[in-house]
Amino acid sequence: MATTTTPITGVDLDSYWMPFTGNRQFKAEPRIIVGADGWYYQSADGRKILDGLSGLWCCGAGHNRSELAQAIAAQAQELDYAPAFQFGHPKAFQLAQKLRDLTPPGLEHVFFTNSGSESTETSLKIARGYWRQKGQPGKTRLIGRAKGYHGVNFGGISVGGIGANRKLFGATLETDHLSHTLLPENRFTRGMPEQGAALADELDELVALHDASNIAAVIVEPFAGSGGVIPPPLGYLQRLRELCDKHDILLIFDEVITGFGRCGATTGAEFFGVTPDIANFAKQLTNGVIPMGAVVVSPEIYQTFMATGGPDYMVEFPHGYTYSGHPIACAAGLAALEIFEKEDLAGQVAAKAGHFEDCIHGLANHPHVLDVRNIGFAGALTLAAYDGEPARRPYEVAMWCWQRGLYVRYGGDTLQFGPAFVMDNADVAEMFNIVGDALRAAA
Repeated sequence: MATTTTPITGVDLDSYWMPFTGNRQFKAEPRIIVGADGWYYQSADGRKILDGLSGLWCCGAGHNRSELAQAIAAQAQELDYAPAFQFGHPKAFQLAQKLRDLTPPGLEHVFFTNSGSESTETSLKIARGYWRQKGQPGKTRLIGRAKGYHGVNFGGISVGGIGANRKLFGATLETDHLSHTLLPENRFTRGMPEQGAALADELDELVALHDASNIAAVIVEPFAGSGGVIPPPLGYLQRLRELCDKHDILLIFDEVITGFGRCGATTGAEFFGVTPDIANFAKQLTNGVIPMGAVVVSPEIYQTFMATGGPDYMVEFPHGYTYSGHPIACAAGLAALEIFEKEDLAGQVAAKAGHFEDCIHGLANHPHVLDVRNIGFAGALTLAAYDGEPARRPYEVAMWCWQRGLYVRYGGDTLQFGPAFVMDNADVAEMFNIVGDALRAAA
């Protein structure tokens, strides 16, 4: 399929090994983005491209916000870097306090990372370390969920449940996986499906198999994002919380996509009414303008490390990154969360989610569409596969959309949508009009 996008003049594209990309196809027919503003990108050939995924689920306030650029520039001129080990700087403490205020009661202590993948690794190490410090070192096993995505480091792919992200790398950590909740009887459901809450009871079966004395934590996304936007069944997360309490197992929410507005609430925990013991964040934390992540934990977890840390000058948790709580990232985070609150981005999503839902479900009868799912400002289409090539049709439809001025995420057998929270209703409708045309063109 030919494209109209031209490569960057004078640059050898082969030097860059691109992530999660078909490098051979891309470098034969490159799609280069050179600018952005609001909820549009600009391609190298001068076209405006409607951003249907907020970058990679991370630019909900829109692109090129002057407030963020100004905050970054001012911080770079004042303090460009400070060591995170054994020393601090003001904005790290200010941002931690802001996160404590925004997350549900019961999540109070913040550990900074640089990405969602690092947030996963950090939370898993916290979970294992917590039980060791509690005198239960046998509690090491981790439980994820099929179709779950928790980043790409070894802990993340271990608890993650996307086979394509695991099969190339061999043995991973000791993990089990709950079944996913993408059930045939819930096809074309608007919002949270009614069937499937009982799948949480599989945790009882895993406890019977391994015993709770060997299980450290369960990690799930409030709704599965990269696995194809899979909202939890009604009551599912509540049941999972009850079972974790029953068996003395930590519950970790991966809020990297759901955190700060995507559901129409500040967090997925708030939206679904379930508070985990640990919550992972990234993406929308800085509106995607600079890498940053965070892990927020309960007082019980934090105080356990403090109480068992030995003399007060000793390191209680031997973990961290050179760029944890980076001054410029903290400045960006504070500015992004100020926009989030000032412009009521969660409220904007809540107000527009019904229109988004109507538009995406308007594609239900289009060619090749096997399922439509949505929650908040997130949605997905499952497309019928070519024989032996489940990923081909979403790729072809996405490339057709790119040609017509729309960027959408394709992965596995799905097209995924997560527009900027500030996108207006007319452009939401236009996004799905283009997709509808693409589906008909692919018939």
